[in-house]
Amino acid sequence: MTISMKRTALTLGLTSAVLGVIGTQVLNAQQEDTVLLKTELAEIEGKEGTMSIHPDVAPGAASGKHSHPGDQFVYILEGSGTLEVEGKSPVSLEPGVTYHVAPQQVHEVKNASEAAPLKGLAVLIAEKGQPLVVPAK
Repeated sequence: MTISMKRTALTLGLTSAVLGVIGTQVLNAQQEDTVLLKTELAEIEGKEGTMSIHPDVAPGAASGKHSHPGDQFVYILEGSGTLEVEGKSPVSLEPGVTYHVAPQQVHEVKNASEAAPLKGLAVLIAEKGQPLVVPAK
């Protein structure tokens, strides 16, 4: 094997490893929520409320840009990171912090920790039958 071939093989191997780590972080961050409660809302016809535990955002990972079909309210349970909403300043996240994301507002959550996952309790109020998360295009 020539030096050039060895460099190419090494470059391809490193690129595959990096892409594998990034892909795993995005996939880990985009797991489905654990739904705790889903119910129709009294006196608000056609709407339902969903309470869920957001999937853990792995250390150093991001949720990926996404939106929700309704109003989302979140309480951070564990970890630290940032909430980045398009057109707004980033918000620091740590246990006890709450935030609201308006319907169809594209945002992303990033885990700042290198060791601990970021986890939150979320409540979504949306039209009945809508998905919890819509990936941004």
